[in-house]
Amino acid sequence: MNKVFLGGTCNNSTWRDALTPMLKIDFFNPVVDDWTPECMTEEVRQRQTCDYCLYVITSEMVGVYSIAEVVDDSNKRPEKTVFCVIETGFSTSQIKSLKQVCEMVEKNGGAVLPDLQSVAAYLNGAR
Repeated sequence: MNKVFLGGTCNNSTWRDALTPMLKIDFFNPVVDDWTPECMTEEVRQRQTCDYCLYVITSEMVGVYSIAEVVDDSNKRPEKTVFCVIETGFSTSQIKSLKQVCEMVEKNGGAVLPDLQSVAAYLNGAR
């Protein structure tokens, strides 16, 4: 069975709770209450071994590391990189910048999808 790494916005964002019931494949959720060096090691291992690396960006995003991760994965593992930006709550200039990231991921060979329903369909095999 395929497995997806659920990267992207944390910071109390609920996109993982919305997506996981729609998935028919296994997943790894890197969000934990107490982040330790062991958690980071496991996250890196999961990014390398999962069949897909999904990055969902929402307006709850505070840091930018997830953007770096998706670009890195789209360069190193484009066939398994999936990116989705939930535009609600972002400013016009933020959307413009995120669309440039989407274009970069697509040019590298990654999949860019518009919403969680499309992400679930893609990961479940309805490509």
